[in-house]
Amino acid sequence: MGFELADVKCTHCGLVFDESSMIVENEEDKTLFFCCHGCEGVYHLLSSEGLDTFYNKLGKTTLTPPTNQNFDDLEKFDFDGFKNKYIKVNKDGLNEISLIIEGIHCSACVWLNEKVLHKTDGVIEATINYTNNKAKIVWDDEKVKLSHIISVIRSIGYDAFPYDASLQEARATKTRRDYYSRILVAVFGMMNIMWIAVAQYAGYFTGIAQDHKNILNVAEFVLATPVLFYSGWVFFRGAYYGYKNRIVNMDTLVSAGASLAYIYSIYAMITQRGEVYFDSVVMIITFVLVGKYLEVLGKKHAVDTLDLLTSTLPTEVVVIKNNQKSLIPLENVVIGDIIEVKAGEKIVIDGVIKKGSASFDESSLTGESLPLLKQVGENILSGSICLDSTIRYEATKDSTSSLLYSIVTLLEDSITKKPHIEQLANSISGYFSVAILLIASATFFGWYYLGNAGFEKSLIISISVIVIACPCALGLATPMSTLMGISLSAKNGILFKEASYLETMAKCDIIALDKTGTLTEGKPKVIEAKFLKEFDISLLYSLVNNSNHPISKGIKNYISQNFENFKELKLGEINSIQAKGMSATYGKQKIFGGNNVLMAENGIKGNNVGENLIFNFAINDELVASFELKDTPKSGAKEMINTLKSFGLKIVMLTGDHEKSAKSIANELGIDDIYWGLLPIEKADMIDEFHKQNKKVIMVGDGINDSIALAKSDIAIAIGNGADIAISVSDVVLLNENIDKVSQALQISKRTYKAIKENLTLSIIYNVIAIPLAVAGFVYPLVSALSMSLSSLIVVGNSIRIKKLKFKK
Repeated sequence: MGFELADVKCTHCGLVFDESSMIVENEEDKTLFFCCHGCEGVYHLLSSEGLDTFYNKLGKTTLTPPTNQNFDDLEKFDFDGFKNKYIKVNKDGLNEISLIIEGIHCSACVWLNEKVLHKTDGVIEATINYTNNKAKIVWDDEKVKLSHIISVIRSIGYDAFPYDASLQEARATKTRRDYYSRILVAVFGMMNIMWIAVAQYAGYFTGIAQDHKNILNVAEFVLATPVLFYSGWVFFRGAYYGYKNRIVNMDTLVSAGASLAYIYSIYAMITQRGEVYFDSVVMIITFVLVGKYLEVLGKKHAVDTLDLLTSTLPTEVVVIKNNQKSLIPLENVVIGDIIEVKAGEKIVIDGVIKKGSASFDESSLTGESLPLLKQVGENILSGSICLDSTIRYEATKDSTSSLLYSIVTLLEDSITKKPHIEQLANSISGYFSVAILLIASATFFGWYYLGNAGFEKSLIISISVIVIACPCALGLATPMSTLMGISLSAKNGILFKEASYLETMAKCDIIALDKTGTLTEGKPKVIEAKFLKEFDISLLYSLVNNSNHPISKGIKNYISQNFENFKELKLGEINSIQAKGMSATYGKQKIFGGNNVLMAENGIKGNNVGENLIFNFAINDELVASFELKDTPKSGAKEMINTLKSFGLKIVMLTGDHEKSAKSIANELGIDDIYWGLLPIEKADMIDEFHKQNKKVIMVGDGINDSIALAKSDIAIAIGNGADIAISVSDVVLLNENIDKVSQALQISKRTYKAIKENLTLSIIYNVIAIPLAVAGFVYPLVSALSMSLSSLIVVGNSIRIKKLKFKK
């Protein structure tokens, strides 16, 4: 008696094959079947690593059997060129790369890859974004090489390649084209099915032969089928992945509503009982698909400003070595290389000009519309454009640490960090979708059993409930607004390191401002000069010319503007005395320049001529001149203070300067709350004191002495020309010195937060009105589909209005 071999599942991938073709192994009390040696190898690898629970998480999902992976190309991942282009070293000295993992089908695949990578010695961090399969890998290069990490990924049946933004753009273009084709099919089906529907409705009211009606029903079926299964595939795919991850989303509602209407219509067509709703199926898919496509365009429009920063960036630069020009890849440029840039070319690496001078357009970085003339010795920033000359400059940073790269990194990070209100909205959206399915089910049974409406009417009403509900509008309410806010900020030279800071800043009560360099220019100017005895002005000029202190520069500028016959003398024994001034000798003369403390220490009576900064000049123990200097407020500072007051914020000045100087600036700017003579730790203590009063605090500063207070504040704003440490601890960075950017940042945050609340309110009101109407039977499915799409588009349109924000002056 013969028998047939049974079909069995592969123990690893889950695919079914004839038992005779399988590799069979016996393991303790169970038999293992493998379709290939790849699956066999991966299974034993997972078992040896203690990762057997992968198969429990996989459930009924099948995998693609591992192909014969090519391990011959692994060495390229360790080449210097590859490292320079794709790998960056973080502040802890660890290597970091973004990879796209190929072959991921579900959350179990993500879990498996992360677990295997975490078990690899030397891998510090491995996180994978399931939505785009993008992985962030951090590892210690001394313990493990990237080539080994790639081989580990390949050994379990997946593959990895470096993330490349240009490839992602190509992928986005492909997605848009896919939408085009699906929308064309849907619109074609809708336009034709509406003609048939007109005949159907006319026949319903005036009478129509059953044979004619059957023909029209079949025609509608033929048109509706490709619309549902081709154009509507994006919804079925989204619902499928949602089901696999136990998430009920908008795609679930659309696909469920359209499928129920389609199935019932087939039943009605075959049995010739009741009416068909193929037109509703087409309308549901078409309206929602067009709405979804417009959302995609809206999101693309929102990040255009970010794309603008990196668009048209050259991948190679001209480097001068041994008087020879060579074109080398951007990632191979090292600090100290001499780069040549011609008129019209973009600077891609920060540096200092060594030869030539030119005008530069920095509008994409700072918002400054006027070109800036820069000469030998001056710094140029990546992202600016050389307008009118050829220059050569020395690279002071590499490509990954230059300003433009830092800006792009900050912006990309800011978009991935979700505000609290968005996290809440997303959480509500998930529960909302489940609630809608329950309401729709209750509606069906209520109309069928209690309302005696019959199966057809009960089903159509419940479909209307499913389709009209819009968790999409609720889910879009926050991310669309924050995208617009981040985009507008970047366009105006303001960088929010996280999108969540837009929400936090909008809720703040107090803004604390540093004085020197923040509210003021940080460039003291002489407002009064007293010459007590005659002396050679060249002595004073030569002394202050040996110092970079702002006061010395102020004296030097005063002499340059008011005297002609002076020259630089060669001084001896030049000595800089911290926080007091300086001294030097010229021939037999001993000269001093500084404050009253320095004069007193050397037995010289200083001249206190005012309430501002004092600089005394003495020759051979005799005071010969005294200068009063004042640090003038920045242009627009007073207007900025008035704007902040108009939003109800309490304005506070925190400064280390003495009382008279602080009050002078505060009175000029209209600031009432002043705290002077503060050490850095005392500034931070003031922030803590405000927190004890349950206040949310914005701190604006630019120096090292502000860094502790910045770190303790709810929102820290650093001026772009400030100290690196102040910028590193800040939440918001202003790319230029314009103090009015502080009020602009506040206005953008408040406008964005207002739009978020408006969007949430609109989506809630819509659902509160629309769902009861649908439950009551007043809305048909095609009207539901149109209403659902419109609600999403209203949210998108309201968010785009943020870009039209007009700043208060």
